[in-house]
Amino acid sequence: MANATATGVKARPMTREEKKVIFASSLGTVFEWYDFYLYGSLSAIIAAQFFSGVNPTAGFIFALMAFAAGFAVRPFGALVFGRLGDLVGRKYTFLVTIVLMGLSTFIVGVLPTYATWGILAPVILIILRLVQGLALGGEYGGAATYVAEHAPQGRRGYYTSFIQTTATLGLFLSLIVILGTRTYLGEEAFAAWGWRIPFLISIVLLGISIWIRLQLQESPAFKQMKEDGTQSKAPLTEAFGTWKNAKVGLLALFGSTSGQAVVWYTGQFYALFFLTQTLKVDAATANILIAISLAIGTPFFIFFGWLSDKVGRKPIILGGCLIAAIAYFPLFNGLTKFANPDLAAAQASAPVTVVADPSECSFQFNPVGTAQFRSSCDIAKSFLARNSVNYSNEAAPAGTVAQVKVGDQVIASFDGLALDAGAFKEQSAAFNTKLTEVIRAAGYPAKADPAKMNTVAIVAILTLLVLFVTMVYGPIAAQLVELFPTRIRYSGMSLPYHIGNGWFGGFLPTTAFAMVAATGDIYYGLWYPIVVALMTFVVGLLFVPETKDRDIFKYEG
Repeated sequence: MANATATGVKARPMTREEKKVIFASSLGTVFEWYDFYLYGSLSAIIAAQFFSGVNPTAGFIFALMAFAAGFAVRPFGALVFGRLGDLVGRKYTFLVTIVLMGLSTFIVGVLPTYATWGILAPVILIILRLVQGLALGGEYGGAATYVAEHAPQGRRGYYTSFIQTTATLGLFLSLIVILGTRTYLGEEAFAAWGWRIPFLISIVLLGISIWIRLQLQESPAFKQMKEDGTQSKAPLTEAFGTWKNAKVGLLALFGSTSGQAVVWYTGQFYALFFLTQTLKVDAATANILIAISLAIGTPFFIFFGWLSDKVGRKPIILGGCLIAAIAYFPLFNGLTKFANPDLAAAQASAPVTVVADPSECSFQFNPVGTAQFRSSCDIAKSFLARNSVNYSNEAAPAGTVAQVKVGDQVIASFDGLALDAGAFKEQSAAFNTKLTEVIRAAGYPAKADPAKMNTVAIVAILTLLVLFVTMVYGPIAAQLVELFPTRIRYSGMSLPYHIGNGWFGGFLPTTAFAMVAATGDIYYGLWYPIVVALMTFVVGLLFVPETKDRDIFKYEG
């Protein structure tokens, strides 16, 4: 692989126009991430409003999958808008993406719920999530490419690191708006109708974003390419239809973006899900703790972007993947100890066992949110997983109805496969009530006790998780831009980025939940990001080139 370099070129200072480019691109992208992540921050309320017609476990998984639906379609958005960006230009393409994102988010704010429209409501919600995913699939590549192509040689890591802050700042902004609205209205009003306000605010942010982006000019690299007549006539075919370029895309996916994605979503979204769903910390407190850690950690995106201009992209990205993989188990164990010590104590003193026919036990991964897990084993395990109860598995003879052993007490589950909806609901309520009484008596708490929480230690752990995110994410835009030549850059970098983040990252919460339910270990879901991060470390170390010295105006692939 040829590697045009500009080693020794002195980095010039940032001009007024370049500052404007970075500010305008970053602010618009912050608003777009704000729109996209509102759903994740409000997934529990969304589940209650739009998926109330299914059982609680399926409803929660359905809600997570609707969240992930936006991620699933992101690679297709990368293809559609990446092609437009390489043919028409960077500026106008990501102007279109923000309009799609803003309007679809606003519509969520006025969409009737399941109680009003029935199944049509969640169907429309998921369609809107798909539109958001398509838009985001085109947004990030456009913004990163646009800024990088304005950056002087030797400072691309620093310049693009401002774009890298936007995902976290968008999440931070969504948490602040949600927290402010929730505090002002109160929990009851917020759950009933106040959750719509953060979505409705997006129409104002959309207006600001459109105005800002209309002030921008096309990137100099794209203009130079058009003047030189070197523009690709079929950027998708050139980027992915020839082995020379497709190989680079595969290396970018498996040696950079997949590991970056799982570290990102573990450190920010899975940490939030773990606090609220597993450790039973109330949503407002969890959002405050996450917001504090994001505020502390966000400047490190810029630091690691700047540092990558000095030492290279690979050492920082791969170092972040390796350190995160090593640290996840002790850090999440620490979260349990400091956020819900009663749960940690119960796990140690009151072991639980599920005795069941292994053939009845499903891997409760539900990609469309419609499956109901009705075997006696699945019923028992889904209850325990929802209530953060660690359990071991003991095989029973074929046909045995599953049992849950808590200390010296044994609670029989029931086989719901042959029951109608009414009978299943009645027996589920009785089983849940009985098992709830038993696990509460054994010390498993219904929620975390705020008086026993060590908030300083929790924030410290969450901040460490964010620092891992800044290591892998801060330099990645510069690396992806540098891997591809100008004529296919928008298409080439967008697809591996959004497959990595859309699929490897977006499905992390649902996959982790299913892994926990299958094994009975609340930490078992961490194996997913650990394995992916280690894969990226190995592939990146052996096969991905260092790119920091490439002259992207001259690099031809």
